[in-house]
Amino acid sequence: MYGISGVAVMSMSDERFMRRALQLARRGAGWVSPNPMVGAVIVKDGTIIGEGYHRKFGAPHAEINAIAHASAPLAGATMYVTLEPCSHYGKTPPCVDKIIETRAARVVVGVQDPNPLVAGRGIQLLEEHGIETTVGVLEEECRQLNEIFFKYMTAGIPFVTVKYAQTLDGRIATATGHSKWISSEPSLRFAHRLRSLHDSILVGAGTVLRDDPELTVRHVRGRNPVRIVVDSTLRIPDNARILDTQRNATTIVATTVRSSVERRDILEQRGIEVLITDETKQGRVDLESLLPQLAAKNISSILVEGGADVITSFVHRKLPDRMVIITAPKIAGKGIEGIGDLGINKIDNSIQLVFKKISRRGDDVIFDARIRK
Repeated sequence: MYGISGVAVMSMSDERFMRRALQLARRGAGWVSPNPMVGAVIVKDGTIIGEGYHRKFGAPHAEINAIAHASAPLAGATMYVTLEPCSHYGKTPPCVDKIIETRAARVVVGVQDPNPLVAGRGIQLLEEHGIETTVGVLEEECRQLNEIFFKYMTAGIPFVTVKYAQTLDGRIATATGHSKWISSEPSLRFAHRLRSLHDSILVGAGTVLRDDPELTVRHVRGRNPVRIVVDSTLRIPDNARILDTQRNATTIVATTVRSSVERRDILEQRGIEVLITDETKQGRVDLESLLPQLAAKNISSILVEGGADVITSFVHRKLPDRMVIITAPKIAGKGIEGIGDLGINKIDNSIQLVFKKISRRGDDVIFDARIRK
């Protein structure tokens, strides 16, 4: 954390106003991606005179909204913003220019923007125009708020969340494949909220063949994610629900050169985008090559919902960043495991998780964890 002179500068009021900016930023969850969630608060003489947040992708940024709603002149005021103000033209003009124009005396930034088009340039411009700048107030909280955006910008691939519901003894279905419904109604609403917070939702062809899911957001308010089917030979049927309703939820099918050109043409004629990826030694879609292809389409996050083979493939390659496991107080005995063989022979070699949150939905327990890299 540093000020314009490079010396750490912070006060209790800085933290208080930045926490308010974080509260505002969270209101944009599910609507601003692939942009980050950002909140801004303007303070003058110890009183908040303006607030704003980034409401929707392509709409004005948090700083502009806060300035527009200010109840007093901004000259001499302090602006608190969770992420470094942008300094480039994108969907909207640079926020830095507008802040400089207001003659604000000070800007407090939560965390520097990882976007190479910004990456410190916004802070530099503020300082060059004589605006006192403090960076790093509640930095970790501001970074965690936009963990998806940071991964997308720094690694060039989407943030991956794996989610599944299981019984207490680790089964996602019975031995016959029956799985409706393992989790409770409150957990189902939670799962649909999770869908709305991701740019895309991914399943394997087996899940489409077995369950014929729609993969849309229905139990909560929110936008539908892009639906992605991993299907190396294009065996999903033409009447699959995931291939319908392209007006409300688009679909991408990831396949390999082994798939039929005729089948690809049929799908594309229906408005389905077909992505040709590299294939593994087993002839399956290579997930490592798929991720950057999806990132190039402005997909910054993926929710992997199944089935077991796809989940196992992601986990085996250590591709997930987040694991959300809904555990119901039920015992199924012999059945289908959520995660199959990972080739791990010693506990010391097991994949390590860091629990971020453990919560309840109905009778279920939800474990929200991050993969320890």
